[in-house]
Amino acid sequence: MKSIHVAAAVVIKDGRLFTTQRGYGNYAGYWEFPGGKIEPGETPAEALIREIREELNAEISIDRPFLDVEYDYPEFHLIMHCFLCSLKSDVSLREHRDARWLDKENLYSVKWLGADIEVLNALEDIL
Repeated sequence: MKSIHVAAAVVIKDGRLFTTQRGYGNYAGYWEFPGGKIEPGETPAEALIREIREELNAEISIDRPFLDVEYDYPEFHLIMHCFLCSLKSDVSLREHRDARWLDKENLYSVKWLGADIEVLNALEDIL
């Protein structure tokens, strides 16, 4: 099975979590933490900064590594490096269908991708 390495931003502000809805591909319509594939020669942090610029036209600061998740989708094995981050600018959606700030009570009001649910479980003590 093919492995895909990605980096994801976990952004929490005022007790709410920033999330994006995929606008393309097999999982269009599902919700996820923003980020994307790590290109050859990039560190996960470098990839995350680049992906946020490309997909959200935004700048982030990476506060610290948070969690690494491995998850098997039917088509591939995902290795996702998650970082706690802060947004340093406004967001403009370029590839996503929607974006929301979700509080703890509404975290599961959207349809999450499987790997991202593992991240949500790890966030329960932080939110």
